[in-house]
This record gives sequence, structure tokens and C-alpha cells, in this order.
Amino acid sequence: MSGDMNACVIIPAAGRSERFGASDKLGQDLGGRPLLLRTVELFARRDEVRTIFVAGPPDPAAFQDFRERYAATLGFHGATVVPGGTAARWETVRAVLPEVPADATHVAVHDAARPGASKTLLDRVFEAARTFDAVVPGLAVDDTVKRVGATADEADPDADDALADAILGEAGRARIHAWPVVETVDRADLMLVQTPQIFATSLLRRAYEQSNLDGVTDDASLVERLGEPVHVVEGEVSNFKITTPADLTLMRAVLGLKAPAERPVHKRF
Repeated sequence: MSGDMNACVIIPAAGRSERFGASDKLGQDLGGRPLLLRTVELFARRDEVRTIFVAGPPDPAAFQDFRERYAATLGFHGATVVPGGTAARWETVRAVLPEVPADATHVAVHDAARPGASKTLLDRVFEAARTFDAVVPGLAVDDTVKRVGATADEADPDADDALADAILGEAGRARIHAWPVVETVDRADLMLVQTPQIFATSLLRRAYEQSNLDGVTDDASLVERLGEPVHVVEGEVSNFKITTPADLTLMRAVLGLKAPAERPVHKRF
């Protein structure tokens, strides 16, 4: 039951996705629907979610293209497309916050390229948000964590191969970058944080009223700067962010979806 929770969801989608390559990451096919739509659908069916904003690029021409591509489909699922920020993620959230309805009790911020969150995970985060004013999902760090130097050393397997160097020159060398280890970090209390991150609306507004927001990588960090508590609930391995084409392939496998070329033509979009 939604009870008295009235949640507004902000989905930042203004990034350039440079690590994905030249193609439109958010428009990639996931079982016959664009990746971005898959993400919006996670929240469109939830009773406590009353408003969804998808924040596209701020440049007028780019935003118009974004609207033409997505607005009609997302609007059918109750989402409104609005301009986002120019560079950092926090700029997008700050740009959209004035649009959040005055009667919204909570604001959830979720990555546009994170379509794998299950209903169970969302239930857990939303339920925790009824008790705590700032809730994020996270995973314990299982691997050994090492802090490395800022500058990599270079291994050159072909350094002694004069013939290869003469033929191929610098471009033909197979150099390997290797960062020196500074220290091994104690992983006992470390968590890998995911989204959606959910906040009491008044708390998130107050967090974004701070003067210096530079260097912020998630919304919870701003709440922490206020000295307010943030609670972490158990996340999911499948709730990863799609950053590269390899991530997209993995997400299709996780969701049990075939790539477009593997489906009948009439089932592709």
C-alpha cells in the first residue's frame, strides 16, 4: 500500500555516455523496448510514485531531439521529459528539483541506465524510506581493494625487439599500463552504492541549497555534508549501471532478453 507516501522520481538522462561509444545508449534495444523506457517502467507501476521526471540534455537542439525520440512513449507511462544540467549529475537534479510538486513527501533519484532493479529491491528501498529520511541501496565489497598511484607505469613487452620496432615503430608496440599500489584498503565497512536513492523532499531540497556542490557523485553525499544520517539497505548485483556495450550484453542475459538480431523482425523496434 502506498499509505501517505507521495514520491516523485527524478531520472537523470542528460549525460553523453562517452564510454558507451557513438550510439545512443539509452535507446538501445532491451527486449523490444528502449533501455530508458525499461528504467521508467520500474517506477510507473508503483502506487507511491505520483510523478516521474526524465531529465534530458540542456542544449535546446539536443533537448528537442531527445523530446522527439522519447517524450511520447515516456508520457504514456506517466513520465515528463524536462531539460537537465550541463555537465555533472548534481546539476541535473538541482535543475529538476523546482519541478517537484509541493505535496511530494519523497524524491527518488535513479540512474537512467540502471534498468535491472527488481520489484523486491524497490520495495525494500521505499519501505525503508518510510522510516529513514535518506535511504540508498548498496552491496558489500567482497573483493580486495587497493589504492593506487595517480600515474601509471608502462610495461613494454616489445622493448627489446629491435626488428618489430623498426617495422612497426611506436604505433605497433603493445604497451601495458600498470598502476603502483599505494596501500590495501580495509573493506570491512565499505559498500558499493546504487540507486534509487530516496530522500524526504525537504531534506533533499536543503541538501541542494548548499553553496559548494563540486565533486559530488551522488545525492546522498550532499545529505552527508549536512551532517544528516544516510542509511544503506541491501542492493542487488543485477542492479548495475550500463556503461559499456559489454554491460548491455550482460543486462540482456540477466533479464533473459535476446539481442535484436536474435528476435524475429516483427518483434524488434
